[in-house]
Amino acid sequence: MEWKNKNILVTGGTGSFGKKLIEVLLGEHYPGRIVVYSRDELKQFEMQNDPRFADAERLRFFIGDVRDKDRMARAFDGIDVVVHAAALKQVPAAEYNPFEAIKTNVHGAQNVIDCAIDRGVKRVIALSTDKAANPINLYGATKLCSDKLFVAGNAYAGARDVAFSVVRYGNVVGSRGSVVPFFLAKRKEGVLPITDPRMTRFWITLEQGVRFVIDCLNRAKGGELFVPKIPSMKMPDLARVIAPEAEHKVVGIRPGEKLHEVMVTEDDARNTLELGDRYVILPPDGWQRHEAWHRQGRPCTDGFRYASDTNDRWLDEAALRKMIADLDLPEAREWAAERGLG
Repeated sequence: MEWKNKNILVTGGTGSFGKKLIEVLLGEHYPGRIVVYSRDELKQFEMQNDPRFADAERLRFFIGDVRDKDRMARAFDGIDVVVHAAALKQVPAAEYNPFEAIKTNVHGAQNVIDCAIDRGVKRVIALSTDKAANPINLYGATKLCSDKLFVAGNAYAGARDVAFSVVRYGNVVGSRGSVVPFFLAKRKEGVLPITDPRMTRFWITLEQGVRFVIDCLNRAKGGELFVPKIPSMKMPDLARVIAPEAEHKVVGIRPGEKLHEVMVTEDDARNTLELGDRYVILPPDGWQRHEAWHRQGRPCTDGFRYASDTNDRWLDEAALRKMIADLDLPEAREWAAERGLG
């Protein structure tokens, strides 16, 4: 896909992913206009005053909610590409406020689809989560529903020239509310809470996630669910890297939490192709547009499952240290300076 002079809208554009995506697009791809669509006026103000986004000529800031279809339809005017990153994603908050999560993650997804079709958008990619595969919490269930809506959007659009695709990946190192900032803050207390010493997670950096999404947008034909091949890590290993002197306190798995994460289930595997650096889950209906994928990839074996505990890629302590030291977080910079890694 040719990015130069394209008009791009990012829902949830003031979040960690949205800001990094916009930084990369501005610096490397020369879009015509980027619309930052989010509901938090303070975050928009802070982003406008961030030196990384000094090129205000190409940025537009729209305050709005994905729940508000009329407002979003206005923001979609003249847009070529949409990256849908807005979501309610805190698992405990979604469990306690279930219908609020449904309104944002499910109704909001359908609003994005409707507005994209009605406003002539050419390409849409939605961010999903490993928690959407065989979900056991409400957040995962709403994202599974969102994934299904975006894939079905390709048929719902009829003859209109628009492609909807999805990207699913694991935990982002250092994202807001994630375990790395939490451990960095707790390490000075001398005790780190571990939910279960057997727990494993997929791990990806913000930069890797952004570049994977851009590449998937370049290659998408519509209807794909892209899954990157990324490493796993064990929670006790992460705790030892951050605070080798700290005691580990096992506190038990929280409600709605899995021991291991899955990104391609055994049932999904029947419609999944393996490529060099990713898996591509295709809709069960054989669409002609996907013939090229079948020529590029090979089908996964019956019963295949891409899970964090059976992954063939693992992060060692050196790789974990580098990931943490590279984070753009004050507590990570302090931690790295103490260890001579800055």
